[in-house]
Amino acid sequence: MSTKYAIYGLGAALVDTEITLHDADLQNMKVDKGVMTLVDEARQTELIAALEHHLIASKRASGGSAANTIIAASYFGCQNFYSCKVANDENGAFYLDDLRAAGVATPSHIVPPDGITGKCLVMVTPDAERTMNTFLGISGELSVSEIDFDALKTSQFAYIEGYLVTSPTGRAAAIQLRERAQQHGTQVAISLSDPAMVQFFRDGLLEMIGDGLDLIFCNRDEAIGFTQADNFEQACERLKQYAKKFAITCGADGALVFDGEQSHQVAAPKVMAIDTNGAGDMFAGAFLYCIHQGMDFVRAAEFANLAAATVVTQYGPRLQAQQYQGLKNQFFGE
Repeated sequence: MSTKYAIYGLGAALVDTEITLHDADLQNMKVDKGVMTLVDEARQTELIAALEHHLIASKRASGGSAANTIIAASYFGCQNFYSCKVANDENGAFYLDDLRAAGVATPSHIVPPDGITGKCLVMVTPDAERTMNTFLGISGELSVSEIDFDALKTSQFAYIEGYLVTSPTGRAAAIQLRERAQQHGTQVAISLSDPAMVQFFRDGLLEMIGDGLDLIFCNRDEAIGFTQADNFEQACERLKQYAKKFAITCGADGALVFDGEQSHQVAAPKVMAIDTNGAGDMFAGAFLYCIHQGMDFVRAAEFANLAAATVVTQYGPRLQAQQYQGLKNQFFGE
């Protein structure tokens, strides 16, 4: 069957609010720094009230890890599809409009039900580290019902966010997406998403990965934690048990990618980071765009490093629409 979509994404639908603050603020609010923590709506409301005098550094934005990746790849030039779950509320309508603006297709059989669309409070400290407190809302009920298997069959890649491991129905949907994709010859990629996911939900991630995937995205800490390695070199070797290929982001040190035959350390541009929120998502989106275009892993990582280095120099997990083409012009000379 011919390919219609480059990437079929499955993940949470979260409307982000981003706030700048100091480490002392996190300590006062008893918030664990540098990871994603699931909270109920009451706790999130309490945090927002405590932060009401802080600068909101970015406008409200549609987020969720896989969505950030899918939207980035779409703006770079891929035709993509995304399955998520939003409610029939103002944030849900905003979220779907944002996907459509990026040219991302969504399942036509879904009518948003009553409920509350998921929300994520993104707190950024002066060291550019992002800390997230997430109220999943109706996104926690994402299930197989939200998958369009016809669209999946015509996709080159299925892309799953590791955060789905926290939801029983979301994890089951990810497993079924992986199984059906593999039946149809669609390549499957996963992002390990967050050190906390690796630490607390490793068994669930192993279920989602099954007998192995085509491609894993993670950062250095996630690679070591997931493989239960003693060091980074050992983690890279062990990761080959779970995927044919992988890409590990290493912050300012760029990325280490394994193309199935050789490992390559690819340097990143030197920049002054102010917000690391979305850096890994952007890397994955740019990388998948390049792979879809037939480029090798080194070239893909060079472009993905540039894209990630650009997004960390501004607030928010995504670039302005016109910046995507600008990066392509800069890198490819288009």
